[in-house]
Amino acid sequence: MSLHTQTRTLLTVITEAAIEQVLVRDLDRLGVHGYTISDARGRGSHGVREGAWTKSANIRIEMISPRAIAESTLLHLQTHYFANYAMVAFLQDVEVLRSDKFE
Repeated sequence: MSLHTQTRTLLTVITEAAIEQVLVRDLDRLGVHGYTISDARGRGSHGVREGAWTKSANIRIEMISPRAIAESTLLHLQTHYFANYAMVAFLQDVEVLRSDKFE
């Protein structure tokens, strides 16, 4: 038995929890059909982000889509959020089963 996978792009965004609702609206408008949001903790250029205080909590948003949607979403985030919010993002190629779930 062999796996029949298709390549899609994973966009991961780590940012401030305070802007979650605004980002969700943007993702819907940009055509992102699905995403996962989880709490994130760690250390970076803004120091330690433990998440114990709601004001300083971080989230991790992950979405899998065709490359064009991932890139246009990342460009939107860069243009509208990078200058004013603690936000990092990266793209990765991933192999998926049931590729129709990631259109």
